[in-house]
Amino acid sequence: MAEKPVFLTPEGRAKLEAELEQLKTVRRAQVAERIHAAKEEGDISENSAYDEAKNEQAFVEGRILTIEQMLKNAVMINETRASDSVGIGSYVTVAEQGNGTEMYQIVGSAEADPTRGRISNESPIGRALLGKRVGDEIQVKVPDGVRYLKIIDIR
Repeated sequence: MAEKPVFLTPEGRAKLEAELEQLKTVRRAQVAERIHAAKEEGDISENSAYDEAKNEQAFVEGRILTIEQMLKNAVMINETRASDSVGIGSYVTVAEQGNGTEMYQIVGSAEADPTRGRISNESPIGRALLGKRVGDEIQVKVPDGVRYLKIIDIR
């Protein structure tokens, strides 16, 4: 079965690669040292420092595997794509009656950050915008109701 693609901008790929490097070179060593120090304290069966260090080790190793899988399945987003319709990587300005305009960048779920206007292609609004053109009006079901948006600009 094919793995699910992970859409990344060049910036997002660089951040994941930097995090992976930091986890492998710095955090692993820190956790190993904490485990060693906890073992030095004696009986590990009732040693909370040892348990915490082992839990952190599991988290770090799990995150390393996750990032490696994401990078393996990465599909780079072409940020200079044609702007006649909304696609992954597009910057979309939408208007909502009574709420003014908002600009979103459509990105993969790994880079989504709604506070910075970066919405996932898998989110309700992201899915609804994909393939649409300037002037199109869409109706989107969101957790707090329905939003009516009109596409003002795509770049």
